[in-house]
Amino acid sequence: MNSETTTLISLKETMKRVDHKLQALEARFKELDFTKDNLAQKFEHHSKTLANQVAQEELWTAVLSLKFTPMELNILYSYVIEVLIRLHTRVLEELPDLVRGLPTLTSILRRKVKNKRIRVVWESVLEEYGLQEGDITALCTFFVAHGNKAEHYIAKVRKMYIRDVNFMITNMVKNQALQDGLLKAVQVIEKGKALRAPEEQKSSLTELMPTVKS
Repeated sequence: MNSETTTLISLKETMKRVDHKLQALEARFKELDFTKDNLAQKFEHHSKTLANQVAQEELWTAVLSLKFTPMELNILYSYVIEVLIRLHTRVLEELPDLVRGLPTLTSILRRKVKNKRIRVVWESVLEEYGLQEGDITALCTFFVAHGNKAEHYIAKVRKMYIRDVNFMITNMVKNQALQDGLLKAVQVIEKGKALRAPEEQKSSLTELMPTVKS
């Protein structure tokens, strides 16, 4: 075997070793890339969870810090409870065979997570009324916080006390999620649907109370 043949064999063996190392490095890089993507997904999930927790805490703080008078609180509660009842009733109309299994709105919210049929109907009903999940979270939080001490006022009584409830909400409720939810609740009850994002109210403070006729 001459020197050229020996050199060629040695070069081939070296190239094989290099090729094996490159393959090993490629496999390692793929593993690292997968690990990076997995960590990125976990971080994104953790960030969303943390953001949701922060938003929930801010919402609860806003609900518990409301400075409304008992009368004003009753008026807001009236809109909230009427919307929640309307949503519950509407879902049952679409799922008559599940009436006994869905006695409350809470049962719908709980069961829709794992029951696709309930979830589809729920989402359809929300769209029908121009509402989103965030609005329901805000309204349910308000109901849980104040439902035990608030009273329901019928529409006629509400109008006697507050002339422009939208203006009252936009000026007194600073948390955006809660403000949007309450404004949409008013739209659903008074107009049948929350048609668009509530606009900033331009009424004057004097318009909050109805004119007293002598």
